[in-house]
Amino acid sequence: MTDTLTLLAPAKLNLFLHIIGRRKDGYHLLQSAFQLIDWCDSVTLCRTSSNRITRINPVPGIAEADDLVVRAATLLQRECDVAMGAEITLNKVLPVGAGLGGGSSDAASTLIGLNHLWNLGLSRPELMALGLQLGADVPFFIHGSNAFVEGIGEAIQAISLPEQGFIVIFPNRGIATKALFEHPELTRDHAPITIDRFLASPLPHQAYINDCQAVAMQICPEVKDAIDWITGALPSAKPQMSGSGSSVFAALPSQLDGASAAALLQNLPREWIGRIVRGINKNPAYNSISSD
Repeated sequence: MTDTLTLLAPAKLNLFLHIIGRRKDGYHLLQSAFQLIDWCDSVTLCRTSSNRITRINPVPGIAEADDLVVRAATLLQRECDVAMGAEITLNKVLPVGAGLGGGSSDAASTLIGLNHLWNLGLSRPELMALGLQLGADVPFFIHGSNAFVEGIGEAIQAISLPEQGFIVIFPNRGIATKALFEHPELTRDHAPITIDRFLASPLPHQAYINDCQAVAMQICPEVKDAIDWITGALPSAKPQMSGSGSSVFAALPSQLDGASAAALLQNLPREWIGRIVRGINKNPAYNSISSD
């Protein structure tokens, strides 16, 4: 059995995000469709004989104790009473605070990989339950396929989505999730929809909205700037924000070839980050786990 694994950690898009209520403990009840995309960080895990969890390369602005990959490894080690440790190297490509789930995906890949390296034999549902302690999006990435997600992120139903292209723009300014969800103008009473109604929509990613977007544009005007930029570049597009922002995305027209799509990014404002991506149906982290 190998001592080292490298796993991809893909981003996701929220094709819509509705807030349908709020629990007594303050957590918001959501409905969303999560689309995996082929824009990925990577996590390299090396099993060690000591019980230390070590982050090899620092992530700017994130203390080691706060890094989700370290927290994930420490949680798994503690919950399973593991005597071994790990060295973790995170190749961070996805922008931080972009609403793309990068940190959650990194944590999920860490749990998936260490479950294998430490030979723990935890099932996917068991890993998902642990992941929920780290963040609402972590169980989705462990689940491993596109999904209709409800509750606070724990109710996950697999769905099949077309592997279409998207343009994703991060205007290089993040949004504090806490400030957004505490905002008094945030919609919290969106009428629930069913998974069948969502899937029956001809263009489901264009038929529904992100309830966080209006408030996000107040907190971070760059969100509207990114929406306007995509609309200017692709007049037929219907861009919207992903998750709690501040990344904005739109589906690419099917007739737009790869070269033409890439050319759109040549006029991107300086310091913004843009990417042409494709939807994928499975989390590629599992490709590194030969026994999965």
